[in-house]
Amino acid sequence: MTEFLISNKLKPISEFCDLIPPDQEISRYEAIIPIHEYFDSCVDISKFLGFCKQCPGYCQTWSCPSFDFDPAEYWLRYNWFHLIGIQIPVPDHLRIQKMTGEEARHMADCLLKPRKNDLVCELFQMEKQIPGSRALMAGGCELCGEGGCTRPSGKPCRHPDKLRHSVESLGGNVSLTVEKYLGQRILWMKDGKLPEYFMLICGLLYK
Repeated sequence: MTEFLISNKLKPISEFCDLIPPDQEISRYEAIIPIHEYFDSCVDISKFLGFCKQCPGYCQTWSCPSFDFDPAEYWLRYNWFHLIGIQIPVPDHLRIQKMTGEEARHMADCLLKPRKNDLVCELFQMEKQIPGSRALMAGGCELCGEGGCTRPSGKPCRHPDKLRHSVESLGGNVSLTVEKYLGQRILWMKDGKLPEYFMLICGLLYK
């Protein structure tokens, strides 16, 4: 079994790169959805705000709730949602290993972080190509890295020009979104085991 701990500390993500095949196959799924259709079928702000309140990250980053704006108005100022889903397979030799929850989350970061970084660059480029558009990023904001977000200290965002929200932070049901519009399923880690694949969900709102 791969050792994930060194002196009771998790290894840096960079040290796991050799565990991921260089020719790892990535699947991409896309859909362009009228915003009112998406909002009516997949957005439930009160329900998912309730989930967010149970998360340790609630009010800990500027990209996550609570917000000083109405998420419904945020969605409905646009006409279209270009939905993008990236499916990242988990290598078999990692799936069969039993890990602690912390180790599994760390390995998930190893698999997902490079893909998330690629998507951030792509989405900002898409914004430039469509004036007035706004990206929805995959998962929480990680722009500040190990320094952490300034929100807990009451200070303004360090990168307000790059601050973006995720589908789920604005009340989007990501599991339903993936099933309804991409024909796929979200899989989750369970009992210290990694799933067959992970999916990153993001996209672009535009008029």
